[in-house]
Amino acid sequence: MSGLRIVRLANFVTPSSGGLRTALRELGRGYLAAGHDPVLIVPGTHARDEHTEQGRVITLPGVVLPGTGGYRVLADRRRVRRVLEALGPDQIEVSDRTTLRWTGEWARRERVPSVMVSHETADGVLRTWGAPEHLARTAADRLNRRSAWAYSRIVCTTEWAEREFVRIGAGNVTRAPLGVDLVGCRPGRRSLPLREHWLRGESVLLALCSRLSVEKRPGTALDALVELRRRGVRARLVVAGDGPLAAGLERRARAARLPVEFLGHVGDRARLADLQSAADVCLAPGPAETFGLSALEALAGGTPVVCSRSSALPEVVGAAGLAAADTGAAFADAVQELLSRPEEPRRHAARARAELFGWDASVAAFLAAHDAPVRASGDALAARARARVVQTPPAAVPRPRKPGVAA
Repeated sequence: MSGLRIVRLANFVTPSSGGLRTALRELGRGYLAAGHDPVLIVPGTHARDEHTEQGRVITLPGVVLPGTGGYRVLADRRRVRRVLEALGPDQIEVSDRTTLRWTGEWARRERVPSVMVSHETADGVLRTWGAPEHLARTAADRLNRRSAWAYSRIVCTTEWAEREFVRIGAGNVTRAPLGVDLVGCRPGRRSLPLREHWLRGESVLLALCSRLSVEKRPGTALDALVELRRRGVRARLVVAGDGPLAAGLERRARAARLPVEFLGHVGDRARLADLQSAADVCLAPGPAETFGLSALEALAGGTPVVCSRSSALPEVVGAAGLAAADTGAAFADAVQELLSRPEEPRRHAARARAELFGWDASVAAFLAAHDAPVRASGDALAARARARVVQTPPAAVPRPRKPGVAA
């Protein structure tokens, strides 16, 4: 293959994880289609090496992080380093600024250009875990300075996510949006019989498609349901997702006799898209979201979104939804305001907003961050993406490739 070998590393990816796994798959497919050689390294239960639609995927045994619902990390640095050296990457792309930050330092030593993708804000995550704001900010600034030094370039998916790097004066930051499957997620999937099936005799169908973990704040969705029903709105909530908070949320819903259905992890993408399209409103309460692929999928299906005002989602959702404070009452207010809008215009606005975020533009922007060529058919997109890249002196030159992998 004549393109670049882009080795991508990510932690916190499981068969039941959502947004990150989707982004890795779609970007890998795009890199492959653009003539490059993407290789993804992720943690798993045992070693595997396979060729997939997103390029080569190498799974290395990873350590389970307690309390995360099965997330694993690549803890064996020596093994990961051996695999990197055997692959001989032209570029590396890392989707974890914590346990994998050492790879940026490895890349500097080996003279390999490197990109770190900021999928979340460090201070936002620390706040959702209970850290006071001033301590979260101080710790985040320290972490981000080290990341900005370690990697040739930092990629943020929104302006909101970029702010914490601008705050510390990082000069190697660029912005590249993520995308959405505009074919698989579409308004034509909306089925009124399916909506009635989910409603079970109620009047308003709400959907929460999210990992059920602390940083996602799924409890806010239940708070909003309680408040809506207190106001006389016959709403029902369907939850698609799993995580460490799942059992507690189910106990709460049963104890309060709330009309909630928990589907667990929905691996069938078509079924998930059907649910998102059937819903009247989708909820995205995570306050630390930097892009929110699930929310964008809902918009692509014609369903408006209520999101956390504290996250980046207001920037993504725009006028196709509403941002609310992180309380059940505020989310209930936003749901009622959206439902007061005529159905056809609000669903048309949702789809129109999603169409601004195709994966082709996302792939072009990420390849621009790698200074990697894009096929001629994407020249216009690539030119726009390159115009957004903060040009910095190249940190390295590509090293020769080596055959084989010592996994």
